[in-house]
Amino acid sequence: MEHKRLKLYAYLDARDHQRTYLAIMRLFTSTLLADLSAGEVAGALAGLEREGRVEQGESRIENVINRLKQLVEWGNLVQGRREVVAASIAEFQHGSVRYQVSKLAVRVQRDVDELLRVPEGAREVSRELLPAIERGLNELGGSLSVALLNEGDKTKELLAERVTTLFLQHAELAATVRDFYAYLGQVVTRNHLAPDEIAGFRNLLVEYIQRVVEDVLKYTPPIAEALAGLTRARSELLRLLGTDLGHNVERARGRTPEDWQELTDWFVDRPGRPSQVTALREATARAIGSLLASVKRATSGGGLLPGRRAELLKLASWFDNSTREEAHEIYASAFGLYSARHLSPAPEHDSDNERTPWRDGPVCDVTVSVRSRGDRGARGRPSRILDDPMTEQSLLAEAREADEIRARHVAELTKAAGNLENTTLTHGALEVFCELLTLAMAQRDSPQDSGSASDPVRGLKLEIAHGTTTQIKSAAGTLTLHDATVALKR
Repeated sequence: MEHKRLKLYAYLDARDHQRTYLAIMRLFTSTLLADLSAGEVAGALAGLEREGRVEQGESRIENVINRLKQLVEWGNLVQGRREVVAASIAEFQHGSVRYQVSKLAVRVQRDVDELLRVPEGAREVSRELLPAIERGLNELGGSLSVALLNEGDKTKELLAERVTTLFLQHAELAATVRDFYAYLGQVVTRNHLAPDEIAGFRNLLVEYIQRVVEDVLKYTPPIAEALAGLTRARSELLRLLGTDLGHNVERARGRTPEDWQELTDWFVDRPGRPSQVTALREATARAIGSLLASVKRATSGGGLLPGRRAELLKLASWFDNSTREEAHEIYASAFGLYSARHLSPAPEHDSDNERTPWRDGPVCDVTVSVRSRGDRGARGRPSRILDDPMTEQSLLAEAREADEIRARHVAELTKAAGNLENTTLTHGALEVFCELLTLAMAQRDSPQDSGSASDPVRGLKLEIAHGTTTQIKSAAGTLTLHDATVALKR
């Protein structure tokens, strides 16, 4: 199922005719219930072809039919038929076969168009939605009380309206937070920031992020309190919102317990699962730390600044805007590698030959010293490896002693395997037992599952399963395992 759905994205990275596929999908998703024939699609592509937005010849009917069949094979379009009045068999064939866009393909194309419209800069966080979410939860509690007293159609409609609005507001807030911190993470972790960039991000972090975090921390406690109040009446809320539309119908957000649990987890911490508010606070601290590190490198004089990044980017733009002949000249002038001179040392393995152009050869990594200072000299020298036989023998003796001690502890556990609960283990044997117990319990997803772990050298195996309470006695005390049965095997 996943592989079939992922094929819906194939037209975006097609080897050939990528612009044609994109134009066809935009044509089908531009109106509701689009039902087009190959001739109608060809007519629309003819205008795009004159504007140069698709390649020449793509509006020919035979090419359009091939593109539509390929989109049907990928699952983006579905075929249908309709009665038509045609003057010829060819016109009937072209007009009777209709094409419609599939539901999932509409989502793919909608996300693609939205992605192409997104600017490269940061996305503003919708902080104004936080008080709206708090207010919506309080109003939802009042509407739920009224609906429970009077289960009329109007009260249910008002309740559904408030739930839908609440989840739409939270979805927008969560999306803006994710996008903003994704952009922030990709920028502040760069090794090189220009002075004007550092000043801009300093204002961004100190002023804007501070306001975002303060607003989130301010409204989180009342929102968490309101969600806790709704938890007790969540079953009644879902019952009032429930409408039997079948299992294959995609319900609106807020109609399942999983939706409400996801909303609660965004604001409220759970044991072993921190909330998104906690993650936001930690991400802010990491971003500020990265910015301070960049400022330190820029002001200390020993870091990457002042660097050669601007010059390298300018050189890259020259290559990008030049013709093939100009690119060869720029390359020779910038790096001094003319046709009869090879200044760089030969690599250990060179798969190229004299007939391979430099643009098709392997990519060479630019070292930090070249990138920051333009210095190609080697720094430092490798230290000598000293031969210390006394230390070597001492370490080997310690390893042999540790192995003998562990062997005794494993042997003690092996001897106590048949009567584990009535045996008092030594401190070392208990450590080995706890080590195997930790590995076995890590394989369990729930208390009803079983798990096992073994010593890879001596073969002692520990198995744990759901059962009665088990007590393990030792010189340090008694280890009690509730609802668990432990067995040792050799």
